[in-house]
Amino acid sequence: MPGPTAPLLGLAGGSADHLAVRRHNLALLVGHLRRHGARSRARLAAETGLNKATVSSLVTELMERGLLAEGAAERGAVGRPGLAVDLHPRALVALGAEIGVDHLAVLATDLRGTPLVEQRVALDAAGMTTQAVLERVAAEVGALAAPLVAAGSTPVGLTVAVPGLTDHESGSVRDAPNLGWHDQPVATPLSRLVGALLGGDADPWPVDVDNEANLAALAELDARADADPQELLLLTGGAGVGGGVVTGGRLLRGARGFAGELGHLQVDPEGLPCSCGRRGCLETVVSLPALLTLAAAAGDPVRDPDVDVLQRLEELRRRAEQGDARTLHALEEVGGHLLRGCASLVNVLNPEVVVLGGWFAVLGRWLAPTLERELAGHVCAPDAGGARIEVSTLGVSGAVRGAALRAAAAVLEDPTLAPLR
Repeated sequence: MPGPTAPLLGLAGGSADHLAVRRHNLALLVGHLRRHGARSRARLAAETGLNKATVSSLVTELMERGLLAEGAAERGAVGRPGLAVDLHPRALVALGAEIGVDHLAVLATDLRGTPLVEQRVALDAAGMTTQAVLERVAAEVGALAAPLVAAGSTPVGLTVAVPGLTDHESGSVRDAPNLGWHDQPVATPLSRLVGALLGGDADPWPVDVDNEANLAALAELDARADADPQELLLLTGGAGVGGGVVTGGRLLRGARGFAGELGHLQVDPEGLPCSCGRRGCLETVVSLPALLTLAAAAGDPVRDPDVDVLQRLEELRRRAEQGDARTLHALEEVGGHLLRGCASLVNVLNPEVVVLGGWFAVLGRWLAPTLERELAGHVCAPDAGGARIEVSTLGVSGAVRGAALRAAAAVLEDPTLAPLR
């Protein structure tokens, strides 16, 4: 995740400037440990450019706030080995949730983003009231987090991923056509519900809401931190099609936060009606419902919305591996539409990497080769502008992983938000 990359050694000004410097340097140490793993204080000083006394003071504060824990002596150190420090494995945990059209996923991670507990359930969210969905989200989050809290962990917050346009300032969903939600408050009511379950009262609890594809793009960026891609395009398939764009190493949000609705790129003005009210959007021909319609008859279990989507995808993968003609033809047809849509986006954005997420990742074995082989022929720039195709290793968990990362971001970027213990 983005964060401080160099120490701030001093600023002209008074105590406010001093506190800003300290906050920056606290975040610098946390980010360095998150990325590189356990280090002694001496090694942290050498690698970050901070002096040893400052590092010692910062480490002490971070331990008092529950962000760091001390471990074994550092191996391979010259001279007397120092005790290594690292992010505390469970003192602080981040919570994520994803509301899909046909499922709900909840996840708890440590501050490094490592999953601790994950739960995924089938849920007809599109057929429920918003209040009923939020009550179910709160119940699942509470059931997931309660054992962690009982064991001494402190949740730093919850971020909810939703397939639609969201307003960060108000914590509302402006438009989620596949859910049928329009101008629905989410963060405030969910904050009260979760607070009552985890806090024992109805005090507001830190809850944020964001677009599911944007959050999945953040998760993909974090998973590739070592490669440090500056230009990334994520296409994620589900009940609709989401997109996340990273440019200059940062998520592209647009003037009002609504960028990334790549699934509503119009590919056929005379095509099928889309949930957004228009015709011929990309998601009408490459979404999971589009694939299932081509791949199976109406009574086939893979088209049963009461069956978890992962089970249905596994069945499609099994059929494809066994050479089922209808399944392979469906994947070929959807892959062709995906190729043309992807090429248009590559022409506009010129990414370093195009990541296939969601159901595209689960069945990526049959989609990625076509894109890799034919993309250059559909893109104006030579060699597809240098874009390479990658299949997400996060699969359908990208959005909920990104949600937990977003929940952790506040304390990672400003460790003073974690209370002293």
